[in-house]
Amino acid sequence: MRPLVSILTKAGIGAMALCLLATGARAQEKISLQKAVDLALQNNLTIKQAQNNELFDAATYKQSKNNMLPSLNGSINASENFGRALDVTTYQYTTRPVFAVNPSISAQVTLFQGGLLRNQILQNKLQLEVDRSQTAKAKNDLILNVVIQYLQILTNMDLVTAAKQQIDITKLTLDRTQKTVNAGNQTIADLSQATAGQSTAELNLTNAENQLALSILTLKQYMEMPPNTEIIIERPDISKITDVRSSFNVDEVVATSLNVNPDIKLAIDQQEVSKQSIRIAKAGYYPTLSLFSNLTSNYSDVNKQKQTGTAPFIDTIGYLRSNPSETVLRTGRAAIFGNYPFGDKIRDNFAQAVGVSLQIPIFNRWNAHTNVKKAQITYENARISTEIAKRTLTKTINQAILDARAAERQYQSAQQTFKANQDAFRVIRLRYEQGLENSLNFNTSQTNLNKSEFDMIQARYNMIFRSKVIDYYLGNPISL
Repeated sequence: MRPLVSILTKAGIGAMALCLLATGARAQEKISLQKAVDLALQNNLTIKQAQNNELFDAATYKQSKNNMLPSLNGSINASENFGRALDVTTYQYTTRPVFAVNPSISAQVTLFQGGLLRNQILQNKLQLEVDRSQTAKAKNDLILNVVIQYLQILTNMDLVTAAKQQIDITKLTLDRTQKTVNAGNQTIADLSQATAGQSTAELNLTNAENQLALSILTLKQYMEMPPNTEIIIERPDISKITDVRSSFNVDEVVATSLNVNPDIKLAIDQQEVSKQSIRIAKAGYYPTLSLFSNLTSNYSDVNKQKQTGTAPFIDTIGYLRSNPSETVLRTGRAAIFGNYPFGDKIRDNFAQAVGVSLQIPIFNRWNAHTNVKKAQITYENARISTEIAKRTLTKTINQAILDARAAERQYQSAQQTFKANQDAFRVIRLRYEQGLENSLNFNTSQTNLNKSEFDMIQARYNMIFRSKVIDYYLGNPISL
């Protein structure tokens, strides 16, 4: 029975261990370059803020179009007046308290305002384009930063691999040196140099691992990912990248970039918004013509009765002088009064009005003139900013193309240097193992090999990065 319990216990522990391993494996998220870009675009707060600005100005643009419609407003006022007050239903003054109700509905539509409403619509539409350009710029900048950081991670991963390989070599060297020292063929100084070489290789590995961890942390920050999230970086086959170019026509790149670069489009859109502001400011010189209509009524509790009809009457007005016994009668119809309901008072005092309103600016303390002047200055600054953006882009592209050419030459030189040091180390290592070379020359050769390999790795990724920068300015998708 006990062996069975023991077997079941071990099986349960094994199953739990497998579950924990599976959970740990699932916890590590595999990140490709495309996924890193998608997560960054999805979670980046700056982009979300830019998109909210788009929604805000889209609502503003829609409202500016709605401002062309007539306005309709209703109001109702109720008041209790004391002392000498005007009864608005009879237009007579009274000294008794008066309770009054005044409902009204008014409508108004602007017929002419110097093109203000139309120009505001155009300006808000242009402002929406500015927001879209800002969003596009934020996305493009973020994509470029993610690609740069991804390349930096790949660089650091290769440096870590190279550093581990160098440690393996130094361990073999240290073991062989220890054996030859024990045999009396080498000195303690040789063993110290071998030990120092291994320590240097371990230090290089530590530095490379620290740089790798830091670059991964930076990528997590771009993706708005918690720092403790375990991720696995997918390594693309860099050797299959065949679109690494270093030869570009500067004029063609500049011409293309001026048409597609989001920085330039943003500057041009902002310039158009400023230009539209001048037209809006000039509307202050023109009169405003409006069509209006009012529906009003009044109620007061002063007159609580109203005439509801008439009744015939006969009234004695005197006697005949010639015959005093005979009376003189007057006939007619007398008014009959009844309650005066609230609804009847409102209906009886109902009034309508239709008219036009013309407001002419005669002297507004030079406000319109000042606003036009300020708008013109703002437009001039926007035009200068556009020109600055174009010149800055041209300089940046020229520098980027020079950097791409230099990066290719640097990579070619680093490859040649690495190959030469590799051949030299192979010969010196063989001679060292045969006792024909001292440890100083061996360690120097190994150090040169390590440095040249690191330089070649960095030069290769730098060349790829410089090529991708040109793609960014050309508006091409950035991928590996």
